[in-house]
Amino acid sequence: MRVRRPAVAGSFYPGDPGELRAMVEEQLAAALVNATGAVPKALIVPHAGYVYSGPIAASAYARLSSARATIRRVVLLGPSHHVAVRGLAATSADVFLTPLGEVAIDREAVERSLALPQVRLADGPHREEHSLEVQLPFLQCVLDDFALLPFAVGEATTGEVAALLDLLWGGDETLLLVSSDLSHYHDYASARKLDAATTRAIEALDPAALDFESACGRVPVRGLLQAAAQHGLRANTIDLRSSGDTAGPRDRVVGYGAYAFA
Repeated sequence: MRVRRPAVAGSFYPGDPGELRAMVEEQLAAALVNATGAVPKALIVPHAGYVYSGPIAASAYARLSSARATIRRVVLLGPSHHVAVRGLAATSADVFLTPLGEVAIDREAVERSLALPQVRLADGPHREEHSLEVQLPFLQCVLDDFALLPFAVGEATTGEVAALLDLLWGGDETLLLVSSDLSHYHDYASARKLDAATTRAIEALDPAALDFESACGRVPVRGLLQAAAQHGLRANTIDLRSSGDTAGPRDRVVGYGAYAFA
């Protein structure tokens, strides 16, 4: 069995299983107070260290609480931070491991995705990638048994990303998940303005309005916005904050947004 082992356990989130579960469940419990509305088909969630972006991510994941037995497959897209990728990189692993246990990879669906020319098998982009890994403990806490389809996204067109999402769209059993932070390393006031503009673009399902300053995961976000429009979904902002609101200084902040599509 081919196992992708955790790369950022003990840094982005606790490496101890008990400490990790307690932290995630505490953040989810705080978010559940305001978790209303329909179960989303898709989510955009941030991917920084849990002390920074965990509360914002939890506000999105709390929306899945009533569907923990329904959602059986998660299509997860995040930017490739460490390895250059043309298109989207699928994994050859059978499981992704976290301190909370194994997450099975849906190998049959991975093989189907490889029929698209923009998708290829490449484990290098996955080996150290945190944007995908940090979502897994949240998913392990909010869902029952589920399979994962992780893709590290590099240089790809909006249409190429949307085509993959359309191929794997499925029904109520499938959740689409895009991992992305927003603006990076501006002062607090400037970040608020940039992130508000990004939020307006997301709510308008307007991929063309997102640029380099908008989000590190702008490529998969753009694809999700196009696919959402094609499938008649609407976007709703759940939470919008920055590291200056959670656990960091305000001279150089990173923006975090949580968005639901239903």
